[in-house]
Amino acid sequence: MLQIGILLTRHYKLLSLAAITDVLDTVNKIYQKSDQPAPFTVTLLYTPDTAHLTSAFPAYPAQTLADAGTFKLLLIPSFTADDIPQVLAENEAWLPWLRQQYKNGAELASFCTGAFLLAATGLLDGKIATTHVDACKEFSRAFPRVNLLSDKTVTHDAGIYTSGGATSTFHLLLHLLEIHCGIEVAVRMAKIFAIDMGRDKQSYFSTFQPTRNHHDDLVATAQLKIETCYQEAGTIEEMIKDIPSSRRNIVRRFKQVTGVTPIEYLQLTRIEAAKKLLEQTGQQMTEIIYNSGYNDPKAFRKVFRKTVGMTPSEYREKFNAVR
Repeated sequence: MLQIGILLTRHYKLLSLAAITDVLDTVNKIYQKSDQPAPFTVTLLYTPDTAHLTSAFPAYPAQTLADAGTFKLLLIPSFTADDIPQVLAENEAWLPWLRQQYKNGAELASFCTGAFLLAATGLLDGKIATTHVDACKEFSRAFPRVNLLSDKTVTHDAGIYTSGGATSTFHLLLHLLEIHCGIEVAVRMAKIFAIDMGRDKQSYFSTFQPTRNHHDDLVATAQLKIETCYQEAGTIEEMIKDIPSSRRNIVRRFKQVTGVTPIEYLQLTRIEAAKKLLEQTGQQMTEIIYNSGYNDPKAFRKVFRKTVGMTPSEYREKFNAVR
């Protein structure tokens, strides 16, 4: 029987924890209906300031860190991403405990933004990881020693697992079930919870969200120029030619503030526009290419696939609401 501990962190997301417990409970019940011992024992873990959270889950035994023994698998649910540095500060008590558990042989798994807490232990340094696709830039800035694979749904490295955003929780759970219970159980759970087992990338769920909380007027002007003129099939130099600064200075400051170069910003703006047209309209592909600022279909498809992780046609098939 696998001893599993679930962390009741401050600001955890109920959806994340509910998904974890629902899948584990369902597996246990299936085994019990077949007169087999349940494969998992689940314990909720809390710090002195989160003891009140256990009342929401009366069906599970709960232990404080001071009383908890050694676990085989520890699960870190997602938490709110509104102010991640503050959330990490409020959950700091978990860090030495997680490091000791890993040293004692426990495997660790984080779901979505739970990867931030896992990375704060230092245990992800030099290892691969993923997190919610829209939190990847902040993660990379905070933990540059982690090899972040932003497009991955699930990662596994030296007994440490991570998953991408939201429903990627289920894909990591299936991965863990396949390891500990076998492929048949994993497939059965995929059918029960209607999970697409074949999805290993999350890049097509990302949304380009430009950085605006800065005070660089020159960069803000360049951003506005690009966002206003992206449909014009011109060069980036033509778009920012009226800004009173050298190209070299603009590129340097732009990259420093936004994390990407002006040309990359232009491409991301155009691809985001194309995604919306693919999602919300019935326009022909040639119209979408033109309305996104491209005049070369081959170049458009190449950039789209590289950025989104699938072809424009595949994206439309998956997300088009008009159809």
